[in-house]
Amino acid sequence: MGDRKAFLVRLDPAVYDALWEAFRRWLSSRSEIVAEDLDVSTFEQRASEFFRDAGWGTLAIGTIHDAVATLDSADWGEADPDSKLEQPACHLTTGMFADLFGRLAGAPVAVLEVECRSTGAPRCRFLVGNPELMDVVFDELARGASYEDAVAAAATPAT
Repeated sequence: MGDRKAFLVRLDPAVYDALWEAFRRWLSSRSEIVAEDLDVSTFEQRASEFFRDAGWGTLAIGTIHDAVATLDSADWGEADPDSKLEQPACHLTTGMFADLFGRLAGAPVAVLEVECRSTGAPRCRFLVGNPELMDVVFDELARGASYEDAVAAAATPAT
């Protein structure tokens, strides 16, 4: 998987602030509930609508082993199915999701893209979890595990 730092996207914090404010303004035009107070089901619906309306694509939110959240999109705008890359390439999105979901969670989160339409996959899939758990997932992936097995290993308490 290479050096973890190669996968980090660092933008000016003002970019992330602008995205957060855009989401909050968009949400306030549709609901009296603030972003931080949305239940999971409503958040999934609203986030998918927001990103679709902004031209990014649609999102489906799920979980693996109740340990990490999954964000799936079969039409994500940053991906280019014609590029035929070897590794997932939605780096801007990865940074954007880390900031947005960290703000919603009120704590830092780590995001890792494990499937990408730019590599020929039918969807882009991002894993979202606490940084310590995601470090274990990353290490397991580097050892050759599938991401499902990596999440299972990270979610299993050490004995």
